Amino acid sequence: MTGCLRLPNLISRHGRAVSEFKPIHKSSDAVRVLQVTDPHLFAQPDGSLRGTNTRLTLQAVLDHITEAAWPADLVALTGDLIQDDTRGAYVRVRDMLALFDIPVHCVPGNHDVRSLMQDVLRPARFHYCEAAIFQDWLVVGLDSCIEGQARGKVAKGELARLSALLAATKARHVLVCLHHPPLPVGSRWLDSVGLNNGVELLDLLAASGKVRAAIFGHVHQAYSGEYAGMRIIGTPSTCRQFSVNSDDFSLDDNPPAYRRLELHADGTVDSKLIWVEY
Repeated sequence: MTGCLRLPNLISRHGRAVSEFKPIHKSSDAVRVLQVTDPHLFAQPDGSLRGTNTRLTLQAVLDHITEAAWPADLVALTGDLIQDDTRGAYVRVRDMLALFDIPVHCVPGNHDVRSLMQDVLRPARFHYCEAAIFQDWLVVGLDSCIEGQARGKVAKGELARLSALLAATKARHVLVCLHHPPLPVGSRWLDSVGLNNGVELLDLLAASGKVRAAIFGHVHQAYSGEYAGMRIIGTPSTCRQFSVNSDDFSLDDNPPAYRRLELHADGTVDSKLIWVEY
């Protein structure tokens, strides 16, 4: 995988750093992102979610990433890292992702415990809801969670932070990472636990003229849409998946997955979903 050298912070807003990373080696002009989402890990190695050992499925995904040796610049870890509300589960996340020698940008999901997540997943490798510049791109992590609820909302303070980042950045293009889908995905029960202020968020992103794509997790299924010319992309979980277009809660038999994204200098985004049989 591509290594990255961290340079000094450029800006600091609302207590979160905006950093720049200089690639040590590049095979193209694209910034390459691995999206890994919704692992739902437990502190215990045999922890199971709906009949699936989530440690084993995440390990299968990580093994595939390692064997493929796709030269990534960063990992976007888009929420629901753990399932059992324990520090030990975050330690397991940290230890399993220790294979990466590139930045891991994390955002919380509705199953995460923010205080534990921030305490255990510390820099230099992990970055909680931060923003960083990679070549022509600003990558921004957003907190979309409401304490104690499955639904999400980007709070006023978080919207203000985002607005300030978009106004200040000299990057030509922006990728936004969050947990909850900002658009309906076409499943009645999942849309009932989506993002309360998705349109407000998307209108803010569109008004900047710089946001090219937003990626999310939460829905345990693939999604691809568009809003005001921006790509809106959802990625399946590293464990169990939910049935597509289902009115009520339903699981399907698709395997674990992750996504590769290439962010090009002209602002276009290429995406490839990788299903991992194990």
